[in-house]
Amino acid sequence: MTPTQLSLKKLRADAYTCQVVEHWNHFAHIRQDLFGAIDILACKNSVNGCTGIQTTTTGNMTARIKKALALPEMQAFVQSGNKFLVWGWSKRGPRGKRKIWELKEHEVTAYDFIGIV
Repeated sequence: MTPTQLSLKKLRADAYTCQVVEHWNHFAHIRQDLFGAIDILACKNSVNGCTGIQTTTTGNMTARIKKALALPEMQAFVQSGNKFLVWGWSKRGPRGKRKIWELKEHEVTAYDFIGIV
């Protein structure tokens, strides 16, 4: 399963309404994320605002966080009361045993943008 598929499965199990918002730009031949960093947009009745999720492998989380912090659109998204999460997926487990997918989560908050021009 891809990180996006794993994330959608988890969100739906947690009763979120979610939608993939990245798309393939045929002319540029690249995938484009919402505001440059969001792969999935999710909402839930009991949670104020929307939750934007960048989903990747655990090894790529740091690069994705740095990229998001450099985008003024992401600063506006977070400071508008929405939540932005970077989810990293990796297979973990004891040696010689079946590995299972584990999620590592990092929330990017408004404080992370302080001092960034």
